[in-house]
Amino acid sequence: MRNIQMEDKIILITGASSGIGRACALEFAARGAKVVLGARSTEELNEVVAQITSNGGSAVASFLDVADEASCKSFVELGISTYGKIDVLINNAGISMRAIFEDVDLAVLKRLMDVNFWGTVYCTKYALPSLLENRGSVVGVSSIAGFMGLPGRTGYSSSKFAMHGFLETLRVENQKKGLHVMIAAPGFTASNVRLNALNEAGVKQGETPRDEGKMMTSEEVARRIANGVVNRNRTLIMTLMGKVTVFLKRIAPKMLDKLSYAEMAKEPNSPLR
Repeated sequence: MRNIQMEDKIILITGASSGIGRACALEFAARGAKVVLGARSTEELNEVVAQITSNGGSAVASFLDVADEASCKSFVELGISTYGKIDVLINNAGISMRAIFEDVDLAVLKRLMDVNFWGTVYCTKYALPSLLENRGSVVGVSSIAGFMGLPGRTGYSSSKFAMHGFLETLRVENQKKGLHVMIAAPGFTASNVRLNALNEAGVKQGETPRDEGKMMTSEEVARRIANGVVNRNRTLIMTLMGKVTVFLKRIAPKMLDKLSYAEMAKEPNSPLR
């Protein structure tokens, strides 16, 4: 359903070839926005563009490696050269990992910081002038791992904590300029993030440790993100478990440590011993 608040808005989405990014592309386009899509998988990106244009929408796409500053600059420039402005930047591109710090190669943690943190910083830096001019929105697709340290996910939690600090500071700095900054924290989502999660050696694990059928769908996450942009929410914690986690972090952190360890240890082939 087209939404007058989204009509002709220009939305940049990173990691848009699959999962939450792809779902966001389809959701915003269905609401009447024009979308600029970036990811490393250009074949899948082109399929998303074709789906949007076949439904009467407007979309362009390009190769994007968010860990590369020049690639991020080119991606933002594509949006401005094509549509003349940027209204919303969805920093969605990200990777995960699954290994305890004792075993992990430090290159894995660096890779996660390069993608999850620096990718957000690079894209936001180059999009910011247009976003400020249009009193636009910056969205960081994060995780409950950005509110508490998840065992077995040292690199992932670190990168999301860093993202949160960056976005919260950006919000404070620009509070008089009308910039909207939102941190969106889905729960476990049925997508390929876990399939692509890196093990201790930096190799994709190739299988999910959780039952995807019991998770929130990418489409539901995208719908909530779009609504959050319209409503200019600050923080979007999408599950009851997530809200309880943030609450316990404040009032009973020691209990939360034990609960989170027990929960993550239940995963098949968990690295926790």
